[in-house]
Amino acid sequence: METTVGEIMLELEKYGDEQTKKTLIKHGAKEPFYGVKVANLKKILKKTKKNHELSLELFETGNSDAMYLAGLMADEGKITESQLNNWVDKAYWYYLSEYAVPWVAAETAFGFELGLKWINADQERIASAGWSTLAYYAAVHQDKDLDINAYSRLLDQVADEIHHAKNRVRHTMNGFVIAIGVYVKGLTEKSMTVAAKIGQVTVDMHGTACKVPLATDYIKKAIEKGQIGKKRKTARC
Repeated sequence: METTVGEIMLELEKYGDEQTKKTLIKHGAKEPFYGVKVANLKKILKKTKKNHELSLELFETGNSDAMYLAGLMADEGKITESQLNNWVDKAYWYYLSEYAVPWVAAETAFGFELGLKWINADQERIASAGWSTLAYYAAVHQDKDLDINAYSRLLDQVADEIHHAKNRVRHTMNGFVIAIGVYVKGLTEKSMTVAAKIGQVTVDMHGTACKVPLATDYIKKAIEKGQIGKKRKTARC
């Protein structure tokens, strides 16, 4: 028998954790949600596997736990551009707009074009979703399948715009430079140059303990560990 949204919501409520909820509220989550740890979301995912229709229904609940789970559960081979545009419109805080939705978008065949479209959005959360999508797209697709010249131009764009960009867009632009430096072998050197040019990026983390990684240090560590060019099997984690 197919698992229903009602059954999933009952499971999410059961896994709800008050401390997790308090932490996520500090980061931007809003009611209604239960504060479910990712490890427990993955327990549910083990039972449902990828499920296109169920993921769409979960996202529509507006419950942050369910929306994040939908991102883990989505079938990248079935989800449409229109559905992802709807998701990014409803991804109201950065766990959803910079992770859950971009992970799925990056694994689709049209993820690169979607990312390019989103980075030009006026809304901060959609533009940041675009930069995350482009970064994850590079992480999961082989270099031979990437438009290397376009990625090179995007690095130039980050170098020119990052310090004048909106708050969360600065964060995802910085992450983009790191991702291209680590995952795209032919652009590691250029990414290091851009990282050195932009230096430390300032992002208002709204009183949380999160820090913005220094791109030069992050890429250097990946070089030292011999990780350059090693692709991810999936964008989702």
